[in-house]
Amino acid sequence: MLSFINSMNLFIFILFTVIYSYRFIYIYIGFASKRNRKDNAFHTNFHKYAVIIAARNEQAVIGELIKSIKNQKYPSELIDIFVVADNCTDNTAQKAREAGAIVYERYNQNLVGKGYALNYLFGEIAKKYSENNYEGYFIFDADNLLDKNFISEMNKLFDKGYRVLTSYRNSKNYYSNWITSGYALWFLHESEFLNNPRMILGKSCTISGTGFLVHSDIIKKNGGWKHYLLTEDIEFSVSQVIKGETIGYCGSAMLYDEQPFTFKQSWDQRLRWAKGFYQVFSVYGLDLIKCIFQGKKQSFSCYDMMMTIMPAILISISSLFINSFFLILGLLDPSIGHEVFAETFSAISSSLVTYYCILFGIGVITIITEWQKIHCPPVKKILYLFTFPIFMFTYIPIAIVALFKKVEWKPIAHTCVKSIQNIQEN
Repeated sequence: MLSFINSMNLFIFILFTVIYSYRFIYIYIGFASKRNRKDNAFHTNFHKYAVIIAARNEQAVIGELIKSIKNQKYPSELIDIFVVADNCTDNTAQKAREAGAIVYERYNQNLVGKGYALNYLFGEIAKKYSENNYEGYFIFDADNLLDKNFISEMNKLFDKGYRVLTSYRNSKNYYSNWITSGYALWFLHESEFLNNPRMILGKSCTISGTGFLVHSDIIKKNGGWKHYLLTEDIEFSVSQVIKGETIGYCGSAMLYDEQPFTFKQSWDQRLRWAKGFYQVFSVYGLDLIKCIFQGKKQSFSCYDMMMTIMPAILISISSLFINSFFLILGLLDPSIGHEVFAETFSAISSSLVTYYCILFGIGVITIITEWQKIHCPPVKKILYLFTFPIFMFTYIPIAIVALFKKVEWKPIAHTCVKSIQNIQEN
């Protein structure tokens, strides 16, 4: 029995080391790029864009987003703003119109979710604004705020030929508590130590919910927005990579969004994400595997996507359960022996400590490189480094529950009302 436990733990350790070792190379590339990054100015053509915002009961924050769009250092005549007020029971539509957006109101209690709202709005634009010949669509959430150079920076890479682009995701409320900082620190890591290295290596990045740009040809070819799983952003990313598209990353285009403040909100949101990842894995997993072994340009990107959506945490959970089973067995049945108890206790403890140290190290590297961009008192920046691994550990019960529970899309209330000036002056 002791031999079985040792072999199992060694196998899981080797498996994780092999399949995820490339992420440490990403971190090295991301860190090294900070010293070598240059802001190369070059001439670009100005393209005409439509901004797409799906909003549900967002009257408190949507006005500031629209204001930050209108204050962009980009020709205003080349930007039209569209809002779909989706199943709203407040004054979101009115606030958006007052701020200067073109607003559509949608009421459908059967087809609920951001994907359906986006598809509805794309359909209305195709019917009534086709003569505007939009070349690309920016997609934002209502709680977002944009740096004044956001669109001009994204436009540079769009003009270079990228048909899908994501951006640097910062936070409006990093400072609030260990939950908001946990989200924010991971998104900063994702931006600069996952998407940035992918961009440097010429591999495909992933869309992370909001703040991305899609070429109009892709929307036309898809017949609108046809991604309705619980994580429509990851579904879109995976589907595009399988089709051979390279998703780019623009680290100089900064977006701020609001993170959930309470654990209940965070639980509901991440439960949806976990369930959505399972859904994407179920629907697209086989196609990703085929893509990996076909030897095409996107083979590694498909592997990277597979590692992103694969429920790898379940392997760790399985190991934890097996070790816990033998640990309890050793406590209840002395005949099994103290060696089994000691081994399983040691395995669980060392795993938790190892994962904590790895996550803490990720946090430290991210804090060091992004220090100036994080709008939070220095003391809290340091304090929340220690709670970041704990926040990430809470994904374990979420991943387990998501396996068995039916999950539906639920709106997250946004109440952090700030202007872009308020954030950047702090």
